[in-house]
Amino acid sequence: MRILVVEDEVPLAEAVARGLRREGLAVDIANDGDDGYRKATVTRYDVIVLDRDLPGMSGDEICRRLTDEGVLTRVIMLTASGTVEDKVTGLAMGADDYLPKPFAFAELVARVRALGRRTTPAAPPVMTAGDIELDSAKRTVTRGGELIELTRKEFGVLETLLMAQGAVVSSEELLDRVWDENADPFTTTVRVTMMTLRRKLGEPAIIDTVVGSGYRIDPAVLGSADGGAGTAS
Repeated sequence: MRILVVEDEVPLAEAVARGLRREGLAVDIANDGDDGYRKATVTRYDVIVLDRDLPGMSGDEICRRLTDEGVLTRVIMLTASGTVEDKVTGLAMGADDYLPKPFAFAELVARVRALGRRTTPAAPPVMTAGDIELDSAKRTVTRGGELIELTRKEFGVLETLLMAQGAVVSSEELLDRVWDENADPFTTTVRVTMMTLRRKLGEPAIIDTVVGSGYRIDPAVLGSADGGAGTAS
């Protein structure tokens, strides 16, 4: 998943971003409302962690505009005030969730993941392809019941391909979904990550290279009797 953190308290924004990245998420940061709104309208984020009190455009106005413009990104609003009235107001403006400061980081992660599962199309918590099973909540991948140790980026690439259910995913889209805005578009990191991911997943291979287009999960594997992507176990 790709996340945008819009928070003017720089140390807090960076701490939240570091923590979410440790959870395997791609995270961008904006430290004022105007930059947050711009990024939210030019990049497809799964979830926006949005502070309510921001310099420039307020979090309330960002949320209202995104809702009016039909942006499908889920929004969790942060605020120093946790009154019921404030929560109702935030939800009425289009926020999907509301978390008062200070908050437990584990709770933020759980809420971000829950909102991410409500994106369109929604991703099931467990996805399979043949004898490979990926559990998004537990952050585990197994093949034939044997645990496979993947890096955060390898896990993100496999998760993105499984969510595509056999559709081709370009290297550019993988950079966009798994890395963040600091990724070099001319880097070979996607190709290198794909090589190590394939090696770790073993044989028979389940990831096809579509020359000139990108990568996909082998449709024959998805349609096999062993299981299909997006099938909850």
